Order: sequence, then C-alpha cells, then structure tokens
Amino acid sequence: MADDLQIRRPDDTRPTGPGDELDYRFSLANERTFLAWIRTALALLGGGLAVDQLLPDLGRPVLRTSIAAVLLVLGAATAVHAAYRWARVEKEMHSGRDLPGSRFPQALAVLLAVGAVVLLTVVLVGGDR
Repeated sequence: MADDLQIRRPDDTRPTGPGDELDYRFSLANERTFLAWIRTALALLGGGLAVDQLLPDLGRPVLRTSIAAVLLVLGAATAVHAAYRWARVEKEMHSGRDLPGSRFPQALAVLLAVGAVVLLTVVLVGGDR
C-alpha cells in the first residue's frame, strides 16, 4: 500500500537534462519577485522626487538634495538589480542548478535604516529652523 503513495519532493520538478521542461510556476514566481523589486525601485524613485520637490530646506539645501540623490541612486540600483537577478535566476532554474544567493536585500535594508536614523536626528535637532 505504501508503494502506491508517491511523495513529490520539491526538487522533483527541476530539469535534469537539456530537453526537460521547467514547471512554469517557478518562472511565474520569479517574475512576481522581479515585479516586487521594480515596485520597490519605483517607490524609492518617487520618494527621491518627493523629497526634492516637497520638503522644505532641512537647515541646509544641500541636505535635502543629498537625501533625494541617495534615494534616486538606490532606486536606480534596485531596478538594475531586479533585472540582473531575474535573468540570473531564470538561467539557474533552467539549468537545474541551485538558485543564487543575494546580499542586496540586506544592504538595502541597512542603508534605508541608516538614512531613517539620519532623518530622525535632523528632525529632532530641528534642522528646518
């Protein structure tokens, strides 16, 4: 009776040879991840534009411009990373190899946390006076 039950392991859907097909759901999941990164990039770009256009001078005009520039650069880097990561994961999935790791999410989170602390300090010290 136990022979009738087949347990399907996650790696059973991996292609093992050149003619094997990849389960399309993996490609769709990779595409959703790509689109999530693109949304993050757009949010960073929008935040950079908003800081530049809508915030008063935070004590010094250079501070506002610097914050906007950092957000715009992070947005651009995130968009480039999204495209690179999507292509790399697709290649690895179709070849049947393990998916590559990435430190980019942690680096982005640390940079944004540091930026938030800097902004909080400016606001609490009263940089807009």
